[in-house]
Amino acid sequence: MSSIEQPAGPPAITGHESTFDPASAGWEPYRDEGFIGLVGPFWTRQSGGNHLYAFMAEPKHHNRRGVVQGGMLMTFADRSMGMTCWYANECQPQATVQLDMHFIDAVQIGDFVEAKCTVVRRTRSLVFMAAELVVGDRVVATAKGVWKTLGKR
Repeated sequence: MSSIEQPAGPPAITGHESTFDPASAGWEPYRDEGFIGLVGPFWTRQSGGNHLYAFMAEPKHHNRRGVVQGGMLMTFADRSMGMTCWYANECQPQATVQLDMHFIDAVQIGDFVEAKCTVVRRTRSLVFMAAELVVGDRVVATAKGVWKTLGKR
């Protein structure tokens, strides 16, 4: 018999169930057949010429503590900043070359998480980005990243 105890498994999810309906608030599903298709849907809408991104934290996003997994927040930040960068960079092909995350507060199942993305600086070959991930007024994470422009298709 092994002296290593196996984890008990994830705790019961006790997060609040959201009554917020993104579609009724003007958000549209942003779907993708790749990895985002597994963790999404993400939501998008335009505001003042900018594309905004969000996701509804679902039970499939939980970690062992019953809150949203940090990797989900990183995936969301990467895609949100990447899409913001793509539009700001004339829809040219690009790749993430660096991504920094700071987790500030837990995201509960049922929370609607929005990304507030900013282009910090553009050079000929790099775009520097920043983002705040928020639930309402509460900042839950911040991110900074660099995207490499790969050239026109």
